[in-house]
Amino acid sequence: MANLRLGINTCFAVKRWPEAAEWAEIVGTKLDLDLAQFSFDLVDPRVRPSVRTRKSLEAKDAAKSNGVEIHSTFTGLGAYSFNLLMHPDMGMRSDALDWYEQAVIMTKDMGAGGTGGHVASMSYSDYKNKTRRKYLLDSLIESLQHLSRIAADMGQKFILWEPMPVPREPPCKIADAKSLHKRVNKGAAVPINFCMDTGHQCTYCECGLDSDTYAWIREIGPLSPAIHVQQTDGTLDNHWPFTPDCNEKGIINAEKLIGAIDDSGAGDVSLLLEIIHPFEANEEDVLTDLEASVAYWKEYV
Repeated sequence: MANLRLGINTCFAVKRWPEAAEWAEIVGTKLDLDLAQFSFDLVDPRVRPSVRTRKSLEAKDAAKSNGVEIHSTFTGLGAYSFNLLMHPDMGMRSDALDWYEQAVIMTKDMGAGGTGGHVASMSYSDYKNKTRRKYLLDSLIESLQHLSRIAADMGQKFILWEPMPVPREPPCKIADAKSLHKRVNKGAAVPINFCMDTGHQCTYCECGLDSDTYAWIREIGPLSPAIHVQQTDGTLDNHWPFTPDCNEKGIINAEKLIGAIDDSGAGDVSLLLEIIHPFEANEEDVLTDLEASVAYWKEYV
């Protein structure tokens, strides 16, 4: 059986509780969790170095004061809006690489084990062009290997790569995930593993196992030591909480998901709640939903 830990991504705190003392208290005291993944939507790695260092140390200290370990850092909605390491323009790709280099430095200052996230998206025209698609995929692999060397120099343990639902944002298929994992790790200085998401199988052009969350986990569980956990109906990347109403219409079942992890042969796996409410949602409702979600998962983890 896998060794599971329950934690949460701090995306819930964006714009509501941006200060480290606030979100760390929510995680450690209100939710009684000891594991968090820091979202770069709270502090962008590109802020002035002096500010970045100060905010990183604040996060490190606040987490420790509340009995919370910062598992990793991760991209959020801000970075997700960009093409990043597969942008059509080389200058933009170079800029994205620098952004991730700053993210690695920030992660070191925060004392987290590694960084990761959504790393790249091709334009539709590049995706349709076989030559360009291959070129950009080769470039992405080289960029991730480069980042792994910087991570190793910083004393970090891993980089996390998030599979996405859209074919332009690889990997989108189980087979591609397996082959890309082998390829990228041949030249990696630290392990480059996946951070799967239970809502990212809502792909619009695949069917069968590639659109089955549990199949993904059974097939590549050992390659994904972190999993973003959200409730979803399987048609959209909903990021719903695990409340009774959402569980009734959702497809993610804790017992079934844990069974798939065990079937995969995975060892240590961190289950990180990634629940994103509308910005217009009431703060007290957000906290209530988070508490209900943690209570649901603590019955199993």
